[in-house]
Amino acid sequence: MIMPELKNVFCRGAFVVVLMIAGFAGCVTQTKVVAVREPAAASTTITQEKFILPKVMFLIDEKSLGTIATAEVEAMATSILRQKGGQVVDQDMVRANLKKDQQMLKSVGDNRGAAALGVQYGADVIIVGEAVAKPSARRIAESNLRTYEAVVTLRAIRTDNSETIASGSDVASIVALEDVSGSSKALKSAAAKALDSLLPVMIKEWRNVAKATDKGNSSAVSMTVGGVDQAWKLKAIREKLRGIPDLKNVVQKSYTMGVALFDLESSLPAEELAEKLVLEPPQGLKFQILDVSRAKIELRTVAAPAQ
Repeated sequence: MIMPELKNVFCRGAFVVVLMIAGFAGCVTQTKVVAVREPAAASTTITQEKFILPKVMFLIDEKSLGTIATAEVEAMATSILRQKGGQVVDQDMVRANLKKDQQMLKSVGDNRGAAALGVQYGADVIIVGEAVAKPSARRIAESNLRTYEAVVTLRAIRTDNSETIASGSDVASIVALEDVSGSSKALKSAAAKALDSLLPVMIKEWRNVAKATDKGNSSAVSMTVGGVDQAWKLKAIREKLRGIPDLKNVVQKSYTMGVALFDLESSLPAEELAEKLVLEPPQGLKFQILDVSRAKIELRTVAAPAQ
C-alpha cells in the first residue's frame, strides 16, 4: 500500500510529466507549421532563370602587346555566363575549325555573317568584337614602370535575325613593370567594364525574346551515337535529328571511329527523346539505348531487320 505522501508526490510528478509531453508535442507541431515551402520555390526560380539564358558563342579578336593573340575577354565572359547557369559553345572547337577554314572567318564581317556562323554552332547569340592592349612608348620618369592601355569593343548579335541586342565598349589604363602582366591586367580591366554594360542588357533582351517565342522551354542535351560505321548512317541520323520539331540547334560536334557526338536543344525530357528515337528510327537503322540521364543520351545503332 502506497503511503499518502508518496502518493501525492507520484501524482504531482506524473502530472508534470504529462504537461511536459504535451508542451513538447505542441512545440513539435508548431515547428512543422513554421517549416514552409520556401526552398522549393527558390529552386523553381533558379530552374526558370537557367532556361531563359541564351547559348552564347564568342568571336573576339584579342591582341596583347598589340600583336600576340590571347583570350582574356572570352575567358572572363565565359566564367560570368557559366556562373549564371548559361551555356557557352565549345570555343576550342570553334578555334580549331576556323583555323582550318580561313574563308569562314573572313565571312564574319557584318551581322549577317556573324549570325550565320553562330547558327552553325547552335548558338542563340554570338558576341563579336575587338580587344587590344598596348604599352606606352616610354617608361614613367626614370623608373621601369610603363603605362599599358586597353580598348575593348563588343556587341551581341541574335543568330536568328542578325539583330544587335546589346553592346559595350570601354578603355582602361594600368601602370605595371612587366609587359605580359601589364597588358593582361589592362585587358581584364577594360573587359570587366565592357561586359558590365553588355551582359545585363543581352540577358534582359533574350529573356524577352524567350518569353515571346517560347524559346525558354528547351534544355541542352549531349547525344553520343555508337556503331556509326558508314557515312550514310551518319547522314541519316543527322537528318533525323534535324527533322524532329521538338529539337533545335542540332550540331554534329565530332565523328571519330564510328562514334558521333551531337549537341542539341530539346523541349522533350531526355528519356522521352531517347524513346522517340528508338520507336521512330531513321530508315534502315535501329537504336539501342545504352544510358540516359537528364542532359545526356548514349545510343548505339544496329542494322534494321530486312523487310
